[in-house]
Amino acid sequence: MFAVLAGAGSATRPQLAHLAGLSKPTVSSAVAELEGTRLAARSGTAHGATGRSAAVYRLGPAAGTVLAVDLGSTHTAVRGCALDGTVLAARTTYGDPRPADTVRAVLGELSTGPLRAAVVAVPDIAGDAGGSGARPATPAVATAVDTLGLPADLPVRIENNVNCAALAELHEGAARGRDIFCYLQVGHGIGLGIVAGGRVLRGASGAAGEIARLPYPWGPGHEPVPEGLEEYAGAGSLVRRVTTAWTAADGPAPHDAVELFALASGGHAKARSFVEEHAREVGRLAAAVTAVLDPGLIVLGGGIGANPQLLPGVRAELDRLGLPTEVAGCAVGESGTVAGAARLAVARGIHAVTGALAPQPPVPR
Repeated sequence: MFAVLAGAGSATRPQLAHLAGLSKPTVSSAVAELEGTRLAARSGTAHGATGRSAAVYRLGPAAGTVLAVDLGSTHTAVRGCALDGTVLAARTTYGDPRPADTVRAVLGELSTGPLRAAVVAVPDIAGDAGGSGARPATPAVATAVDTLGLPADLPVRIENNVNCAALAELHEGAARGRDIFCYLQVGHGIGLGIVAGGRVLRGASGAAGEIARLPYPWGPGHEPVPEGLEEYAGAGSLVRRVTTAWTAADGPAPHDAVELFALASGGHAKARSFVEEHAREVGRLAAAVTAVLDPGLIVLGGGIGANPQLLPGVRAELDRLGLPTEVAGCAVGESGTVAGAARLAVARGIHAVTGALAPQPPVPR
């Protein structure tokens, strides 16, 4: 009943009975128990068409909160949420070497009940064998998570940032209602979130979707190098290629991908040629994805991938090389990773409560 109320946000007892598929007496007893433990509270009164009124319930002050952290390469985004998904506090900082300050600022605004769980999204392989996220997969991830200064007794799940963004698009964005799709992130790095059967596919070691590890370059006279594809397709390499080819006649050279796309949008011929070529490169990567996964839909995201200027070129190259596949821009935007992490954190927070409330087996004598 607690989980049903958390999912509804607020509801009357008849509404809860309908949502849970339980009898009204059973629901009344459960709601009374939740009220007694301050896990639920009355928030008002609803009046029906017949003039009858019913108490409206929401989560109570003892339900607690959860924390979601997007520990990105260029930023730290933090959300504190109630267990019904309501965002209670949020902060995003850029280029801050002290992400713990951002975490503390959000924690300082959470005053309702215990902190139940945290999910930290990282731009790396996240979990241990089986992809559980119970332990960091690499020392670098462990060090990054340690810098957050999270409470020592707080249950923490570590998740890949692209997987989190894929979850946000599944529930809130361009992939709503889809059973299978892929979220292709192109930005500082590249990555793939794979959703199949409505769930994120993590793989045996939590590394499913690590397309940066595809062999590249591959061909006569070329020797593939680790993460060579990410080095070529990432924003840094794109800007370096632009800078090398730029001449004084082209005007001031763009300092980053944002400036490059702005110039292209304004009609700058050379900038537009680089954007169009990069769109074809992303289209080839998308074609490789369709050959393996046949997802039906690829959602483009990331600092570069989310730019709508890429869509026509990606679609054209994918049509030329790949299986019939819809391509859409991300709908949640740059907050997708922290939004997906918050959704995972809320689910873990609810489980923390319902697990504690579940009947315990008798202790053997």
